[in-house]
Amino acid sequence: MKTIVLFYSTYGHVWKLAEAVAEGARQVEGNDVVVKRVPETLSKEILDKIGATQAQQAFNHVPVATPEELEQYDAIIIGTPTRYGNACGQIQAYLDSTGGLWARGALVGKAGGAFVSTATQHGGQETTLRALHTALLHHGMVIVGLPYAWQGQMGHDVVTGGTPYGASTVAGGQGERQPSENELEGARYQGNYTAEIASKLSRK
Repeated sequence: MKTIVLFYSTYGHVWKLAEAVAEGARQVEGNDVVVKRVPETLSKEILDKIGATQAQQAFNHVPVATPEELEQYDAIIIGTPTRYGNACGQIQAYLDSTGGLWARGALVGKAGGAFVSTATQHGGQETTLRALHTALLHHGMVIVGLPYAWQGQMGHDVVTGGTPYGASTVAGGQGERQPSENELEGARYQGNYTAEIASKLSRK
């Protein structure tokens, strides 16, 4: 069985969640897990202006995925920062390039999920996750979220991400807040749970 954790990250928050998702997915025996990023669409000039160039050096070693390779995987878990309550343009552009896969029904029956980072607690986490779910549903995939069996999303004593639609983190208005251990644990749980579902689907 094979799982891909696919992400775009501006300052590293989504990348850290992606690594945690992959960590959880690797706990499923026989699961070959890869972490890849989508192509950048912003110019170096813009990346320099928004302070992303240096931040992205931390995960510049992560290989870039092609749309065609998605067919190889049994589980596809996508991470994105939120842009006005929706997935970022880089993820949207990547998904827009999967029309050939859609036409052939290449992803039908595969397990899929999403995770997200926002600046604020109410910055569009769930709308972004649901938007990604819509794309996965159009491909005929089986949506896997972050069930309430993971108790980390039940608390209200500290600021934390975590939704039934997928793992999440709150980055802060300047990106100053890094994913908490609770948020990373939610990502691990989602990765593990999605891989477990994919394993069952692949045996049918």
